[in-house]
Amino acid sequence: MKRSVKFKLPEVLLVVLILISGITLGFNAGGFLINFSGVGFTVMSTLQKGFHYVSSRAEGVVQNVKDIFVMKSEYVELKEKLKDYEYLQRNNVEIRKENEMLREQLDFATSLANKNIAAQIIGRDPDSLYSAITIDKGVRSGIKKGMPVIAIQHGNVGVVGKIVTVGVGTSQIMPLYNSKCNISARIQTSRELGIVSGQGSVDIPLTMSYISKRSINELQIGDIVVTSGENGNYMRDIPIGTLSKISILDYDSSLGLELTPILDFSKLETVLVVDPAMGNDRIPLEGEE
Repeated sequence: MKRSVKFKLPEVLLVVLILISGITLGFNAGGFLINFSGVGFTVMSTLQKGFHYVSSRAEGVVQNVKDIFVMKSEYVELKEKLKDYEYLQRNNVEIRKENEMLREQLDFATSLANKNIAAQIIGRDPDSLYSAITIDKGVRSGIKKGMPVIAIQHGNVGVVGKIVTVGVGTSQIMPLYNSKCNISARIQTSRELGIVSGQGSVDIPLTMSYISKRSINELQIGDIVVTSGENGNYMRDIPIGTLSKISILDYDSSLGLELTPILDFSKLETVLVVDPAMGNDRIPLEGEE
């Protein structure tokens, strides 16, 4: 049989008092002393630190995004400025080239013994047989039909052709590569006289006829062919082209000669129309001889 344990009230009170006394002594001795203010500070400061870290990181991200937009805007602006700079550089190069070309042309025009009129090429007719070049000067500038046209290019003087049509403010040149163009010419070294003709295209060599086979030993590739000055069509000794091919034709007593024009017509921009009947009456500027 089980025995039941019964506690009397005085005994229970005694145990409670002993426990309370032990706990009180523990607190007073410092073993269970808790600094509640320190605990609260630690918790709050930790939370504050966390909030500060998160907010600073968020501000950093926002600032980085702003910096990226600013840098992109500055990049686009610098790119546009670079384009403007490159455009100005190209323009400066073009202006320098144009000035050099005009100075070269002016010096040459001044040195010519005959009156001459500078003109700009404003159009080209690429017809395979009867090619033509249009310039921006006409009757008002004193240009007449039949006048010879020459040009200077990179220091080289050469024949362009002659005026075939004249308007009030424009004229048309028959270039030397036109199939109807025939110029009395001489080979500069041998002084052989012949006729230079075009073949209808700037890409096809010129031909020179009526040069005797007997003179073949006197000819070399690269010899310069110039105007003879005969028939009054062109001034004398203006370069036309250089010998590029010498052929012996079995069926002809003459040599077959091909010429490369002195001038590069594809890059020609300005010309001089010459009046052989009039002298150059240009008055020298102050300081010129």
